[in-house]
Amino acid sequence: MSTAPSPASPPIGAPILPVLAKYWWLILLRGIVAILFGILSFVWPGVTLLTLILFYGAFALADGVLALIHAVMGGNVGSRWWLVLVGIAGIAAGLVTFLMPGVTALVLLIFIACWAITLGIFQIIGAIRLRKEIDNEWSIGLSGALSVLFGIVLLVAPGAGAVGLIWVIGAYAIVFGILLVMAAFKLKKHQAP
Repeated sequence: MSTAPSPASPPIGAPILPVLAKYWWLILLRGIVAILFGILSFVWPGVTLLTLILFYGAFALADGVLALIHAVMGGNVGSRWWLVLVGIAGIAAGLVTFLMPGVTALVLLIFIACWAITLGIFQIIGAIRLRKEIDNEWSIGLSGALSVLFGIVLLVAPGAGAVGLIWVIGAYAIVFGILLVMAAFKLKKHQAP
């Protein structure tokens, strides 16, 4: 039995830009989902806590699934392990949210904050990995830094009003989504012909 990687699977430690560029559209979809979530948060600011929970769960689940798909497309996930962790964290966040919609606002807030910090850390790690392969990888790193900052703010000021929280989450999602869309189009330029 041969242990050599298949031609479609880059070896561990190989540049990740070709695979990320090939599936640039998955990052684009993640950005679009985030932007739509953010817009819905502003359009319906009077939404109930349950609806906020369901919107958040749908967003986290969709983002996690898309990140996981992106991680496994193209074979060997060794160089894209951070996308696997982002995907698993998003899917777990979405499922827990749907399975336990009666959680208190404070627990949800802490959960969202921890998810945002985890997501941000792994986005930053991914940007650091890409810095040797792509110019101006800052949009991926900045989206990660924004996520970490957002999570910290939620942990430090948990008493924010429900509408204020919805607007903060909506603004975060829109900015995060725009940064991912920018990163997707940057990766598209590096797509193999």
